[in-house]
Amino acid sequence: MQRTVHELTCFGSRPGEGNAALVVLGDASGEAERQAFAREQNRSACVFIGAAAGEAPFVLDYFYPHTRSPLCLHATLAAARVLLREHGAPLTVRTAMRGQLLHLSERGADVFVRLQRQPAPAVSIAPELPAALLGQAGPDQGAGLRLASPPAIASVGSPKLLLELPDSAALQALQPDLARIAAWSQQHGVSGCYAYARRADGSLDGRNFNHLDPALEDSATGVAAGALTVHLGRAITLHQGANVGQPCVLRTELDGEHILIGGAADFLPPVPA
Repeated sequence: MQRTVHELTCFGSRPGEGNAALVVLGDASGEAERQAFAREQNRSACVFIGAAAGEAPFVLDYFYPHTRSPLCLHATLAAARVLLREHGAPLTVRTAMRGQLLHLSERGADVFVRLQRQPAPAVSIAPELPAALLGQAGPDQGAGLRLASPPAIASVGSPKLLLELPDSAALQALQPDLARIAAWSQQHGVSGCYAYARRADGSLDGRNFNHLDPALEDSATGVAAGALTVHLGRAITLHQGANVGQPCVLRTELDGEHILIGGAADFLPPVPA
């Protein structure tokens, strides 16, 4: 099979906008080559689709420019749009790193991923850590940083450190220490830091800090939406990306022990293979 590359935007609040992901089919390269491809393309995520056997006929392998990932939800939405167009819905796939099963479906114009909550690392969070990670540590060890609730770690397959800010203004003003976040995350098996704040209407604003390059800040982070749903114990509407010029909306639902995460996924013009 000849390698084919599709580019899609996911979770956009308007058609053609959102978090970009590359979907690669027909690729037989190894991990090092895939990592090099993701680094060269410099999109927020790449997902390589391979064939598999059993109830999940496809396996998804995720790469950010700087690292391989066990799960990326916006890239899964992109892969789902490609696969469902060819094979119909619903469809079950599994992840390459951990063999996690993901159930893909469509509802109207949106794509949904159904998955189960996953164990999160039991990490002790020192009182001064949030301020240090969010770039507000100083002589007073973060006395100026006020969180609206205690830090938490939750996961639907890629654990996130969740930090609630008192309001959206404080959230948007953050200038985090990305290198420190990356080092701490690698040490503790966590996939970056997600800061969020509550809106007056009950929805949430969020920002994801997982890339070393601030220019690659996510405009939508599906695994964080899932982690917040687990942490808060309710369905959420999450707004993200306006600060990077790509306003996105992520919606989640609870279905027993399962979580549905969904939104838009739109094709962009073809990418040379």
